[in-house]
Amino acid sequence: MGKYRLKVKGGKMPFTFMEIDTDCHAWYIHADSTEAAVRCLCDMAGELQGIDSFYVNGDDVTEKVADACLRIMHQRQQEASDIPLPEDEDYLGGGMDLSMPPLGEPADIPVVPTLDDIRKAESAAGPAPEKQENSMPSVSALPSDLPKLSNVMPEAMVVRHSAPAKGKTENSGDMLIGKKAIKGKITKVRDLHGEMDNVVLNGTVVSSEFRELRDNRLIFTMKFADDTNGINCKKFYDSADDAAGLVKAMEKANGMPVRVSGNVRLDKYTGGYVLNIRQMEKSSLEKISHEDNYPEPRVELHLHTKMSLDGLIDLKQVIKTAAAWHHPAIAITDHGVIQAFPKIQDLARQFDQKVIYGMEGYLIQDIPENIDTDRQKYHHIIILAKNMTGLRNLYRLVTLSHLKFYRKRPLLPKPLLEELHEGLIYGSACVVGEFFEAVLEGKSDEELMKIARFYDYLEVQPVGNNSFLINDDKHPDITSIEDLQNLNRKVVEIGEKTGIPVCATSDAHYMFAEDQTNRDILLSTWEKPGKLDSHPPVYLRTTQEMLDEFAYLPPEKAKEIVVDNTRKIGEMCERLEPLAEEWKSYNPKISGADEELLKMCYDNAKAIYGDPLPDIVKDRLESELKPIVKHGFGVLYFIAHKLVKHSNDRGYLVGSRGSVGSSFVATMSGITEVNPLPPHYVCPKCHWTKFFTDGSVGGGFDLPDKPCPECGTSLNKNGHNIPFAVFLGFDGDKVPDIDLNFSSGDDQANAHKYTEELFGRDNVFRAGTIAGIQDRTAFGLVKRYAENRGLTYNDIFIEKLASGVLGVKRTTGQHPAGIMVCPRDMDIHNFTPLQYAANKKYLKGENGEKIPGTITTHFDYHSISGRMLKLDILGHDDPKIIHMLQHITGVDPMKIPFNDPDTISLFSSTEALGYTPEQLRDTIGDKGYTVGALGLPEYGTPFVRQMLEDTKPQNFSQLVRISGFSHGTNVWLGNAQDLIKSKTVKLEEAISTRDDVMNYLIEHGVKPLTAFKVMENVRKGKGLEKADKTGKMSNNRAEIEAAHVPKWFIDSCLKISYLFPRAHAVAYVMMAFRIAWFKINYPLAFYASYFTIRAEGSFDALTILKGFEAQKAELRRIAALDHPSNVEKDCATVIEVAAEMYLRGYEFMPISLEKSSATEFLILDNKILPPFNCIPALGEQVAKEIVEARNEAPFSSKEDLRKRGKVSQSIIDTMDEMGILKGLPEEEQLNLFAF
Repeated sequence: MGKYRLKVKGGKMPFTFMEIDTDCHAWYIHADSTEAAVRCLCDMAGELQGIDSFYVNGDDVTEKVADACLRIMHQRQQEASDIPLPEDEDYLGGGMDLSMPPLGEPADIPVVPTLDDIRKAESAAGPAPEKQENSMPSVSALPSDLPKLSNVMPEAMVVRHSAPAKGKTENSGDMLIGKKAIKGKITKVRDLHGEMDNVVLNGTVVSSEFRELRDNRLIFTMKFADDTNGINCKKFYDSADDAAGLVKAMEKANGMPVRVSGNVRLDKYTGGYVLNIRQMEKSSLEKISHEDNYPEPRVELHLHTKMSLDGLIDLKQVIKTAAAWHHPAIAITDHGVIQAFPKIQDLARQFDQKVIYGMEGYLIQDIPENIDTDRQKYHHIIILAKNMTGLRNLYRLVTLSHLKFYRKRPLLPKPLLEELHEGLIYGSACVVGEFFEAVLEGKSDEELMKIARFYDYLEVQPVGNNSFLINDDKHPDITSIEDLQNLNRKVVEIGEKTGIPVCATSDAHYMFAEDQTNRDILLSTWEKPGKLDSHPPVYLRTTQEMLDEFAYLPPEKAKEIVVDNTRKIGEMCERLEPLAEEWKSYNPKISGADEELLKMCYDNAKAIYGDPLPDIVKDRLESELKPIVKHGFGVLYFIAHKLVKHSNDRGYLVGSRGSVGSSFVATMSGITEVNPLPPHYVCPKCHWTKFFTDGSVGGGFDLPDKPCPECGTSLNKNGHNIPFAVFLGFDGDKVPDIDLNFSSGDDQANAHKYTEELFGRDNVFRAGTIAGIQDRTAFGLVKRYAENRGLTYNDIFIEKLASGVLGVKRTTGQHPAGIMVCPRDMDIHNFTPLQYAANKKYLKGENGEKIPGTITTHFDYHSISGRMLKLDILGHDDPKIIHMLQHITGVDPMKIPFNDPDTISLFSSTEALGYTPEQLRDTIGDKGYTVGALGLPEYGTPFVRQMLEDTKPQNFSQLVRISGFSHGTNVWLGNAQDLIKSKTVKLEEAISTRDDVMNYLIEHGVKPLTAFKVMENVRKGKGLEKADKTGKMSNNRAEIEAAHVPKWFIDSCLKISYLFPRAHAVAYVMMAFRIAWFKINYPLAFYASYFTIRAEGSFDALTILKGFEAQKAELRRIAALDHPSNVEKDCATVIEVAAEMYLRGYEFMPISLEKSSATEFLILDNKILPPFNCIPALGEQVAKEIVEARNEAPFSSKEDLRKRGKVSQSIIDTMDEMGILKGLPEEEQLNLFAF
């Protein structure tokens, strides 16, 4: 097997020579005329069934040849019906006889045949048979080991072929494409010029994707880059099955080192050059590029991760490397923060690596009140935790530096450091350290020793770290490397005189020397125009590299500071775990919470279902309450109950989010109104019940109205069939995440204050977040770096370089609704330090006044939410709208029936709204015009309205399914939609929520635990199987297939990337259904609430108030745009609802200076009166000022409005143009009769 280069002589083939690649089963043909060569191959198509790919002068002509093969196939099928085939398995139907062994069989060809070999073989074989026109060289002229393949042709096209050996795939081992290792000289991407053949490149995968073409072929495209530039690569496959192995191998391939070979060609689609891939293999670059083989490895005591603004070290890479280098310990010392600790703890466990938890702080001297700390000089200091006492003191230092002493950076006064020294080790840090600066300034030994005694060890670093000092104007005495070495010698000398150990550190900001460019890119953010900074080589050095750095010292002294002393410091520090154990959650303690929860649940259940409880109710309550109480979750339920009740008592509904509605205990404790029991009837008077557990009913709200068979009372209907395992796991031991939707605005703020009343103000903190550099920012950094240096990079190379700075911390923030609660009997520093969000101690208020910033957790809330209580008190518009609707109409939303036929009809027609679909289509266009869902939460977008048109839901449970479809990923498009359209399944059968998977499998006889595990995999987009801790894969599919689960269900599961929880969907649909009911029965109230709350900031008053025709014209204008802005899209959504309101016969009034509200749309004279904040550029605060001034006295002139209403002249002009100020004089008019 191999490559053969053959000259072609004789016959009439228009080829000059050809290469036959038996590994890739490809022919590479060189010809004077590409068109003539392609015609020749097409004429010969029937004889070419063993070849995958054909290239003529570098162009891929496989598709053209395949089309010709298809025509030959049809011709031969007809011939075969009359003429039986010979017995010979290698028969190819006449013409050229290419005897090829089956795939996988070795061919013993010791020498590649030369031209002379071929001639001798032809002579020995005797006279060749007369060649037909366009025939290929005789068989003796070709290698005998050419494989037989037919990938280029459909299976039916092959008349006779041998099957490939079992177990052989294209990308086995390190080979990704092709079979044999790539050989040949590696070319740099920057050296590619025009079209080139047989190129070998070595670099990394930037990104890749697979795309199915219209002819069912698959195209694999890859962005590839080496260290010089980037190039696009591609390869075609006949089907997805052919590329299955590669698809799996490329799932997490971004950044993977690969070697790739092929031909570079100008791509007619992109207009750029592309590498047509012939072979691709994993590169050995994937291995750690350095090794530390020193017998006694050192300990790095100064290292910055991506949590430092100028650090690039990836957490996993550094811990994995330290473990591979057998370093006894490694310190993490980010600038002023310790936000890497949570992830580092997990990685330290994973790689069994000891970590020293520390920080590089900003030291200042004492801070008398009269010192301007904004101008006070700071120095660096390394702080390492020896034990848990030291760790907690470090947490306290971080909190104080951020909350009390933050001045552009978190400062640490020296007295504070002295006070909290217990359990901590202080190091003198780098060139910016107090001690090294004193050395640099040439202070006396006595002064140096005095400064040194504050520290537990002194630091020296490679001279390259300080090379910027040479010829620096501020340090005229530093002119050479020798001068820098002398500085380090002085540090060593002072260490000897004081007995303070001296330690050599890297001050590592990136991992390896070759990562320098990434840091240069990152630091280019701070470069001044026209000034290009050079940056020191601050990478993580091996022990030998560090010894070499200090070779100017005596060998024993070099070893002492590099190895011995750093190891001693490492030994002084215990193995610590900065966070509480993940499974140990420290919940606030509320006396009697468990007892109250049990009593509440049973009392409410008995009030609904009677006493004794039906078995299905009793069993469900008991099965939930036991693990809830056992695992200490009762207090979490009780807290959520208190929060919801507090809002309910104030007249606000609270919606549930996530899977909390899966818990019947949550229902009975008033946390959620979602009932997860099977669909059922229950009599409110005599408590007669009937449950439907066979899956025949989609949801309790779908049941027909019936009187109680016992007492004749109208039966209540409920139950959505949601398993408890969705919420707390199969064993009920998963920490509950109770997310709640409070009415946005006042009620949400009130709920936040109530948590402080419950737990104490000093125990409630906002959940902190950490934001890193994202794709667009990283891309911009690279472009700026290149432009500043006059470098030209293509987008692929920029993307590759940008990946090197992704994730570096940029800022901190707060979760919009997350509240972290610390138990009253514990110190917050058992969990996390504190800081201000984005380090802003003060914020600007609406009127420019200073208001206090928000205190948050220093650690990202994700890392501690399993260890301390997190409450999600989210603001949502649905409860706010319903509160407004109730206020306007006086209707109790809790009494709205969920099977109201008119309301359900809105989701499939417009009849109940009094206009025809044609009228709506003429107004809003073709997207979702046959349904009346405009303005409804969950269903008002064009995408979901079209989903409604496809499905035409007829009951509540189908609406829940549609909500699930719309919130999932790869659930509707290309999945459920196709299944429903093809009538493979009905709407109520298709997978829409995660619960559907578990319920369906259990109904088919799959074990509940298996059904639960499959549901968990599928909802996360991980297919059916999962590996256990030992790496052994599950065998779920076999169990599913044994239960005769239909293939469509399995295929649908495999396509899903994310599934929405049914409990969440039910909660949302209940809110949406109530709002839809008001849309039919109280239209003006519906539109007033919609425009007040949902249209805020998107109400185009200048268009909408001009009337129906102006609205239609604006919608058409926006629809005609190729790329409308987000503002235009949002405005169009609101205009659609306004136009529908006009279709229903309702109108807006002009904004009234005398009657309009500041922010609410009012109902007046059967019309809607817009508020002042609809006026362009007029904000909420000014709108309130206008109303307050008007309430004091009517406005007498425009000048009066401008002064008392605090309205700018430009807004006065706009109000004038809108007719709002009609009749109002410009200035005050003198009234003579007033005297």
